[in-house]
Amino acid sequence: MARQRSEIDITDPTSLRVLAHPARQRLLTELYAGEVLTATEAAELVDLTPSATSYHLRALEKAGMVVRDEATSDARQRPWRAAAESFSIRPEAYRGAGVEVSEANLSGWFGDIRAGIERAERGMAAGHDDVGHMSHGRLWLTWEEVQELSERIAEFRDQYKGRTRADHPEGARAWDAYVLMLPMDEVE
Repeated sequence: MARQRSEIDITDPTSLRVLAHPARQRLLTELYAGEVLTATEAAELVDLTPSATSYHLRALEKAGMVVRDEATSDARQRPWRAAAESFSIRPEAYRGAGVEVSEANLSGWFGDIRAGIERAERGMAAGHDDVGHMSHGRLWLTWEEVQELSERIAEFRDQYKGRTRADHPEGARAWDAYVLMLPMDEVE
């Protein structure tokens, strides 16, 4: 099996267009969380047919985001995995893709965040404490400090990577973790 690159930087607007589909975003979420899935397994997660899911996986493969997992000897199963440990979408991809593609890409991720917040709210209303952690604060940072903080958060988060639906400590459940650092003022 080829060694994974640690991070893919998406700078090409064409690649961003590939990522703008909701099913592909869900596939990326699962595969970049460490899952290795066949098209049939993935189809159950995205509520599509295996054939349609295979089409989306091949599009993601063409964009360099996913690869076939060579560790499995059964060629009929054709499992897929992430092409790297993580990916980042750089500003130049958004600049070249246009507003509609950028909004389509971001709306999928924001929809996931919104759904997670709603689940947490329902859990809190039902009296549960273990429904997540949310915090908000304002920091005054240079761009270099933003990059450094992002890297430090990623290093800490990566201590828990590699756990999957099939392999995790007893009592663990899946949590979506987001880090957003956004400017308060218009960028000029």
